[in-house]
Amino acid sequence: MQHSMIDDSQSGFWRNLALWKKILLGMVLGVIVGVIMGPDAEVLKPIGTLFINAIKMLIVPLIFFSLIVGVTSMKDSRKMGRIGLKSLVLYLGTTAVAISIGLGLGTLFSPGDGISMVAVEAAPVAKEAPTLIDTLLNLIPKNPVAALASGNILQIIVFALCLGIALSRCGDPAKPVIQVFEGLAEGMYKLTEFVMKLAPFGVFGLMAWVAGKYGADILLPLIKVIAVVYIGCLIHVLVFYTGMISFLGSLNPIRYLKGLVNPASVAFTTTSSSGTLPATIKASREELGVSKGISSFVLPLGATINMDGTALYQGVCALFIAQAFGVDLSFMDYLAIIMTSTLASIGTAGVPGAGLIMLSLVLSTVGLPMEGLAIVAGIDRILDMARTTVNVCGDLMVSVLVAKSENELDETVYNREGVRGGVPMSAAE
Repeated sequence: MQHSMIDDSQSGFWRNLALWKKILLGMVLGVIVGVIMGPDAEVLKPIGTLFINAIKMLIVPLIFFSLIVGVTSMKDSRKMGRIGLKSLVLYLGTTAVAISIGLGLGTLFSPGDGISMVAVEAAPVAKEAPTLIDTLLNLIPKNPVAALASGNILQIIVFALCLGIALSRCGDPAKPVIQVFEGLAEGMYKLTEFVMKLAPFGVFGLMAWVAGKYGADILLPLIKVIAVVYIGCLIHVLVFYTGMISFLGSLNPIRYLKGLVNPASVAFTTTSSSGTLPATIKASREELGVSKGISSFVLPLGATINMDGTALYQGVCALFIAQAFGVDLSFMDYLAIIMTSTLASIGTAGVPGAGLIMLSLVLSTVGLPMEGLAIVAGIDRILDMARTTVNVCGDLMVSVLVAKSENELDETVYNREGVRGGVPMSAAE
């Protein structure tokens, strides 16, 4: 009887714990177990892989249905164009600021000084980054079904936007179809809630694997570049993003920071902006009061083209490689890095490892040795955690600012204190 009471109290403690606390607990326990087990922690990786696979299962249908519902909910096509333009300007503008911060910190701290990269092993072959023309040509899917099956996010977004606009222009005949998509979107939101309950366990498995695989042997020689990237990410979120929330949105930045805890935790462990999208949409509505229409339109777009954290990482790593190889960069090289990273962010999908693709493009643009990728690749997973988290925080910041500018931010929800995990996702419409 006493044993049963203890079990009930333990299960009650876990059940009443906020999701972000569960995720944090999973992260801490994962690191401890990974350090103790070392490389043997590889056996725990399947737990994290199961969670990532569940998240990936949501990505395509969630983006597709959410965008269609978001577009059809905007009866005014001019409003949709206005929101799209605001989002694009904010996303690209913040990306340019992010890489400038990265370059500034790279210059200030000189993470590559004293590191010899002369006798580097063969560099990993990075995929060729898409050119701007290729990106524009590939926006229109030749086969929408193939785009959905292959998970081509840019093509899915374009097709969903076009279909949503067409349905909204059809009037009454399309209403039953729109209702079907609305039902499917709500189903995806509910499925997201189920999957997010696995997050603490998935985070535990992933962190145990990372801590076991990347020990002090590989981290210590490059601890400086890791520290600079993380400092830059913290500055970008805690100073720049909160400043935008305060000055442009006239909102309490502390509420913004509290609202991004859950999606930031998922982004940190999954290293995928697209994979974190279910948690991002959930937080934007339940925690920050962003309307259904704005969140369904702005957030999937941001998961694809907003790469603030990745751009900041480009600045630090480009200077790290230049300093390690003794290459002096001119002011024009700095401008080239800023422009290249900003434009390349549009065509780089928000998936794990995409930063290396962008970095190879930046290195070739300013004539830096591609061999530098071999060293950066060794710590890329550690850096990817930070930059993906910044990307997701930026998505949420833009959604809040756009919603505020369109009078579609429920400030009652935004300013409400306490845990709101049980609030329906439609409560912030």
